[in-house]
Amino acid sequence: MKVSESHEAEVQARPSSLWRRVFPGPGEARDLLVVAGEASGDRAAASVLAELKGVRAFGMGGLALAGAGAELTFDLRSLTALGIGDVVARAGPVAQAYRAVTAATKVHRPRAALLVNYSEFNLRLAAKLKKRGTKVLFYIAPQIWAWRPSRAEALRESVDKLAVILPFEESLWRSHGVDATYVGHPLTETFAQDRSTARRLLDLTPSAPAVAMMPGSRPHECERHLKPMLAAYEKIRRERASLDARVLLAPSLAGPARAEVLELARRARVPVYPIAPDGTAREILSAFDVSLCASGTASLEAAFAGALPVIVYRTGLVTEGIARLLMQTPYVGLPNVLLARAAFPELLQREVTPHNVARAMTELLDRPAVPAAAAAEIRALFAGQHRPSHEVAAMLRELLR
Repeated sequence: MKVSESHEAEVQARPSSLWRRVFPGPGEARDLLVVAGEASGDRAAASVLAELKGVRAFGMGGLALAGAGAELTFDLRSLTALGIGDVVARAGPVAQAYRAVTAATKVHRPRAALLVNYSEFNLRLAAKLKKRGTKVLFYIAPQIWAWRPSRAEALRESVDKLAVILPFEESLWRSHGVDATYVGHPLTETFAQDRSTARRLLDLTPSAPAVAMMPGSRPHECERHLKPMLAAYEKIRRERASLDARVLLAPSLAGPARAEVLELARRARVPVYPIAPDGTAREILSAFDVSLCASGTASLEAAFAGALPVIVYRTGLVTEGIARLLMQTPYVGLPNVLLARAAFPELLQREVTPHNVARAMTELLDRPAVPAAAAAEIRALFAGQHRPSHEVAAMLRELLR
């Protein structure tokens, strides 16, 4: 595991140069409030901020926003949770984050706010900001097409502009009276290595099939997904000695959760490739033939890169019960949602077993033609678009005038 260990050392060394927590000082005005509660939102917000030269920003985020120059009052890594039940368990840190952000807005008096995803937190914050006269741009909309369409009314009342990232969302939100603009998906802005370069970085042989394991960016996701992924890989590896794999470690994982992933992978003798704080899995996904992905952005990144995804989703019983009542889409994986069909296998809740994951993985390895064509459809959906960060920055400049 030399490649994994040396890369981990390099990644661990990088955050110290990026991360800084700056608490508000009295009377210091700032132009822009930025709030991101998850790793993908942190990266998307950082790309926008990089376009806004000279704009003084503060708020909540992680390593990417800090690296882009934002003054952070709260570290999003304290908020990583999965599911409604888990969020309840972390209500204290969420409340602390909300108080820190709202206190900072009183001090810094921003003219505008960029609120990225993290809908429960940001919708509440948007309403407060609107009452204070702060212009609000919401980036990456709540998925009302999947569940809880009632959120459309709350967003309409509390935001000035909405930037959406899926092609069908603009007309949907405009039908609810929201000033929505499709800006494209942030994943299209991420640099991607070619296959041979990515394989060299990962120390993979040039031609042997390879599997990426992306159990998630939150501790509870990794806890529920990684073990069946590793067991499924071991099951297939007994039959296919040439098959190789890497666990891709999300930069937002820290502390005990990160240590647990490293230990599970060590026991399974699968090397770990930690994603850099300012990077994404997309950079090296071209190296893989198949991917085992937690449902979410990772599954779309994998399909886009041609690392055919097996999409898994396991959460707590409370969340499962509520989701079954409220879900309005037959699919949970974004690639399947976009294509409106089960183009890639989805395994949900008790279906996420080593046997089922191994069977789905084998199907993709042995018969890749149809899912590969579906991956090409995904790429075509986002072809020729403008850069999302550029579009969102232009919208913010209007609000900052």
